[in-house]
Amino acid sequence: MEAILELLQQNARLTPGQIAERLGQDEATVASRIADLEQENVILGYHGVIDRDKAGNHSVAALIEVKLTPERGGGFDRLAERIAKFDQVSSCYLMSGGYDLAVFVEAEDLREVARFVTEKLSTLDGVLSTATHFQLKVYKQSGFLAASETEVGRLAVAP
Repeated sequence: MEAILELLQQNARLTPGQIAERLGQDEATVASRIADLEQENVILGYHGVIDRDKAGNHSVAALIEVKLTPERGGGFDRLAERIAKFDQVSSCYLMSGGYDLAVFVEAEDLREVARFVTEKLSTLDGVLSTATHFQLKVYKQSGFLAASETEVGRLAVAP
């Protein structure tokens, strides 16, 4: 199972046949195992890693630190799950340290992020405070290095 997951995480476009070949297994067995992993919600989905700038997508991404008041009997879970359901939220994590949740959002512009924070997030009972950090540049995303402008056309330096 781990080998299948690792291969899919590196390249989600691999077919069961390609995975089976790399692992020396039967294609039907691999396809069945992948179906089981999807059914068990071990595999939550598949996605491509996109360079938004090169794709012409100039939306805004932000990390919002959220401090919460834990609920009796439920801790942070119920409120975190409610926050995670907002359309603007791309990822939501319970964190250790100075804040409780790391909420990653994507929006058309800065004002839309501000509206999300002021009208939806901050108004929830249990949200004590937020701090918003806007993404300025991507160097690495989901394990993939972003193409650097300084690498293009760069000459090798010899000693």
